[in-house]
Amino acid sequence: MLKEVTATRYITPLREGGSLPGLVEADDLGTYVMKFTGAGQGRKTLVAEVVCGELARRLGLRVPGLVTIGLDPVLGLGEPDTEVQELLKSSGGANLGMDFLPRALGFDPLAFPITPEEAGRVVWFDALVNNVDRSWRNPNLLMWRGELWLIDHGATMIWHHHWPGAEASAAKPYDITDHALASFRPDVAAAAAELAPLVTECLLAEVTAEIPDAWLADEPGFDSADALRRAYARPLLARAGTIHQRITGGAGAHGTEGDA
Repeated sequence: MLKEVTATRYITPLREGGSLPGLVEADDLGTYVMKFTGAGQGRKTLVAEVVCGELARRLGLRVPGLVTIGLDPVLGLGEPDTEVQELLKSSGGANLGMDFLPRALGFDPLAFPITPEEAGRVVWFDALVNNVDRSWRNPNLLMWRGELWLIDHGATMIWHHHWPGAEASAAKPYDITDHALASFRPDVAAAAAELAPLVTECLLAEVTAEIPDAWLADEPGFDSADALRRAYARPLLARAGTIHQRITGGAGAHGTEGDA
């Protein structure tokens, strides 16, 4: 399971994100970007962050470390911002924290050249999890200590918002026309050859085991948290072997339909 810490101080809101994440200090002396269960997008956003973040890490991609952060709603009583105060009050219990990367820079494709190999790995991964939030308008990529880091995976696996249609949704292609790394001629074929064999039932069981039970409770159509964990794993396992063949819109990419 993810490391568990407790929030000791709310530092400031990070208003770049639509869900109003905040910077907090915790009892392990760490500083984290915290995403809240009480935010409008709800706990499924946090589940997506855990599944995608932990899967990316196991595939060798760079993502900030994840923890669960216990929050006492009383922490919000002294907040002058009413919106922040209400968010803290409604998010008691376990929330999600991501390691804060100090002095990281937002990714700029004109300033930070990326190799086709690395671009291919990121594009392939985004296709696997159907990440619709990695566009050039909002890359959700950071440069930290000279390396590319992936952040913000809440807008992935859109099939988990409607489980009866999950299988059909997961079978859809992935369009990289607006992807932040499309201009770097991502070598998707090489990425698929390297990464797809790693996405096994065993690996996905390990990844989904990291999701706190509280975030899986009372999901319609599922009688247990483990049944829901298996539902998260199935579309990813099904996509891994063939999604590189269904990546569209990338005229410069290697090994995609865009080559035609």
